Amino acid sequence: MNKHQLCCIGHITLDKVVTPQNTVYMPGGTAFYCSHAIRHFNDIDYALVTAVGATEMKVVEQLRKVGINVTALPSKHSVYFENIYGANPDDRTQRVLAKADPFTASQLKEIDAQIYHLGSLLADDFSLEVIKELSQKGLIAVDSQGYLREVRDTHVYPVDWTDKREALQYIHFLKVNEHEMEVLTGLSDPHEAARQLYEWGVKEVLVTLGGMGSLIFNGKDFYRIPAYKPREVVDATGCGDTYTIGYLYQRVSGAGIEEAGRFAAAMSTLKIEKSGPFNGSKEDVIQCMTTAEQMF
Repeated sequence: MNKHQLCCIGHITLDKVVTPQNTVYMPGGTAFYCSHAIRHFNDIDYALVTAVGATEMKVVEQLRKVGINVTALPSKHSVYFENIYGANPDDRTQRVLAKADPFTASQLKEIDAQIYHLGSLLADDFSLEVIKELSQKGLIAVDSQGYLREVRDTHVYPVDWTDKREALQYIHFLKVNEHEMEVLTGLSDPHEAARQLYEWGVKEVLVTLGGMGSLIFNGKDFYRIPAYKPREVVDATGCGDTYTIGYLYQRVSGAGIEEAGRFAAAMSTLKIEKSGPFNGSKEDVIQCMTTAEQMF
């Protein structure tokens, strides 16, 4: 059985974006943004495991055409997000018009990887059993956002992570933003929140702080990662996913925490400068880092 260095597991979504100007349909989700972001890095064995309805298989085929190793599990539906924006872009109404089937431990039995990145979109995508089973084969990485969203009658509600105290014991890498860390821990100070998450079992806590950069804690040291200023802000969708996959790519390739954090920060800066997923090369990221650090 082939052991991948990095495997992302998550649903690809169908996103309906409604603005006062028009309505656009596009694929999305952690699995989609992570896979596109890493596809030009040809020095890593990366695989994607997703579950989509038959109508979204064309997105899977497109990913395969650009060289991504995709395992597509059957699902009755794909995740279907509807985002309606008012005149103010911060005014958003979100609904989930369809949900995909959750991932199960038996489905993932044959998937072997050094790092499993669980791209949860909704609270029930991955059960505690799945996390436990996969943690016996490799390191688990999680972005907390999906665990803090629950769907009731198509509407999305913020919730706490139900079994977080048990689940976090099996998670090596956890990415949270300043809002998510406060929901999980009740703490508003990033250093205190990171310490709490570490005490609950996480080995590397990644706290993203927008324009303030990010903070990474490994139980011993705090690493303050700067935010690289973008030339312009075009599209922030998927920036968190881009940061996480950039960090995991570096860590599984042997980079230290600070080096991986800086690479991830530069990668997300390049992503925000253009619409759609990150589409650059490793050299582009290094150039962004070098140019920015020369200005410090």
